[in-house]
Amino acid sequence: MESLRLIENWPVPTAAAAVVTADGTVAGSYGPTAHRFPLASVTKPLSAYAALVAVEEGAVELDEPAGPDGATVRHLLAHTSGLAFDEHRVMAAPGTRRLYSNAGFEVLGDHIAKATDIPFAEYLREAVLEPLGMAATALPGSPAKDGVSTVDDLVRFAAELQAPRLLAPETVAAATSVVHPGLTGVLPGYGHQKPNDWGLGFEIRDGKSPHWTGAASSPRTFGHFGQSGTFLWVDPDAGAACVALADRAFGPWAIQAWPPFTDAVLAELRGR
Repeated sequence: MESLRLIENWPVPTAAAAVVTADGTVAGSYGPTAHRFPLASVTKPLSAYAALVAVEEGAVELDEPAGPDGATVRHLLAHTSGLAFDEHRVMAAPGTRRLYSNAGFEVLGDHIAKATDIPFAEYLREAVLEPLGMAATALPGSPAKDGVSTVDDLVRFAAELQAPRLLAPETVAAATSVVHPGLTGVLPGYGHQKPNDWGLGFEIRDGKSPHWTGAASSPRTFGHFGQSGTFLWVDPDAGAACVALADRAFGPWAIQAWPPFTDAVLAELRGR
């Protein structure tokens, strides 16, 4: 795909990208797709997927208590537990505000580790990474932000999101639909959003503006970006997903570069 060559123009030392269609075909890739990059918050969808496996296995339930008083596993996954961004301090009653929270994902990881009697990083490996053949991916720290992976591995995860094998399709559909609709909140790097819609570990585009995806991205687009210069989106209307990893911290360069890149990818897919 010629559109993927646009990463050559990004002001970053290293970048790689790929597109995978809904049938699992890699439509194109560019750059060092086997290079391991820090994922930052693109770790969260992987951790969320492991949490949903734990739900389907019966180890935990979405509506069981977890985290602050009144909060549940569902609240932690949907950033509505009330926990602050990076500290274990309660800022709001559960379900009332969309407070994007690394702390919430760390509490979630601890909760699942206790319920399964398996360290969360090991649970993620057994539940998600090994079955998908993601041998270059690891979680050496926080389930919110410390994952390391490659474009090649994340393409396998993006294919799974479009045609689930590890989870029931209805579970993935629920995780990528709005949970607690109508809540306002801050999208890191992009400011206050009303509404600030999320699913269970996945951000949902809806009508957000400004946004890190493209002007042509459908409202159903879901995924995540990371402060290390990384993103993964799935656009069900386009029937495709895109992974792009770089080694420069998110900032104005990404705000400028990512949307036209995504629009070029979508235009090329439409033209096929």
